[in-house]
Amino acid sequence: MSAADRLYNKKWGVFTHYLNGIQNNPSNPLNQEAGRTSWNECVNAFDVGKLADSLRQCGAGFYFITVMQGGETMIAPNSAFDEIAGTKPGEACAERDLVADLYDALTPLGIDLYLYYTGDGPYAHPEIGRRFGFTEPRGRGVTRDFVEKWAAVLEEYAVRYRDRVKGWWIDGCYRDFFKYTDELLEPYYAACKKGNPDALVAMNNGVFPDYRKNYAKEDFVCGEFNDLSVIPKSRYVDGAQAFLLAPLGETWSRLGSRYSGRYLRHFTACVNEAGGAAAYDCALFRDGTVDTEQIAALSEIRGD
Repeated sequence: MSAADRLYNKKWGVFTHYLNGIQNNPSNPLNQEAGRTSWNECVNAFDVGKLADSLRQCGAGFYFITVMQGGETMIAPNSAFDEIAGTKPGEACAERDLVADLYDALTPLGIDLYLYYTGDGPYAHPEIGRRFGFTEPRGRGVTRDFVEKWAAVLEEYAVRYRDRVKGWWIDGCYRDFFKYTDELLEPYYAACKKGNPDALVAMNNGVFPDYRKNYAKEDFVCGEFNDLSVIPKSRYVDGAQAFLLAPLGETWSRLGSRYSGRYLRHFTACVNEAGGAAAYDCALFRDGTVDTEQIAALSEIRGD
């Protein structure tokens, strides 16, 4: 079975953000009144057993989680990052390897693990972003030097996890805004494939009204949408597996579901019948539990 077949046969899964600005933010309900702690403490608070139980309850076939987004904090150690950023283990990259722990918790349940990465690095941290070579204003575009540094961080993760990670959804690979080209995206693709030649790779060029391929070698399309309304026209988009990612809440990482379980069941069936797979963004609490309202709605997809 090919990696694309594997994703397609899993039908649908859950996507979550786990970030310093969300789960470690006292003003966010997903913080669970834990207050602001070190990033290490926040990552240590993630109970992978609770996450696995939430996914088991709803019947998800796969799971995506953010490795990082915009800032300097990462959910697992990375020596390449520390060397470039000038940080010590635990200061930016968590000392705990949350990715490895997630794999161990999800694999016995038959749930595949995928990771979210970005194409703009730690731009939001002025000093670390400068050391990597990409800061605001991001519209100036990325450079080859930045891409090679940021790809080195990705490669370390990819080589460490190998086939434990089934694929990578790489955000912020914008052609207009960040001036990405196929040549500048190639190092990310090569990094992912070095760790696992069968890993699926998608690179996001933003939200569009249809399913689009962004990079010539993409294995699946990012398919970012703001709602659940667009069905793929076929299984493949210029040779890449059709895939959808959209939030259940009013926007990304929000509590509650805009959609009934009945609608989710119908929509997912339509996507699958057309040849696509779907990931639904859910609200993830600091301790690793997923919003119960969203889990209840997703549970109806199976029609038990």
